[in-house]
Amino acid sequence: SITKTEKVMIHLREHNTITSLEAIELYGATRLSAIIYNLRKQGMNIRTDKIEFVDRFGSKAFYGKYVLEDK
Repeated sequence: SITKTEKVMIHLREHNTITSLEAIELYGATRLSAIIYNLRKQGMNIRTDKIEFVDRFGSKAFYGKYVLEDK
């Protein structure tokens, strides 16, 4: 069967970006940063964009959006 790492790799190749929320909702992958770390070790060029937002308490917060640099 296909691993979560493989699912994230395919997603990046098809859609170019992924966030933790997408990884959880689509693939049940709760440790996206670890998956990205492993994909980088395998040679994939993935950058992290820091996205700012306001949380439900009105505080400024950030999340990572992973972007595949080379297609």
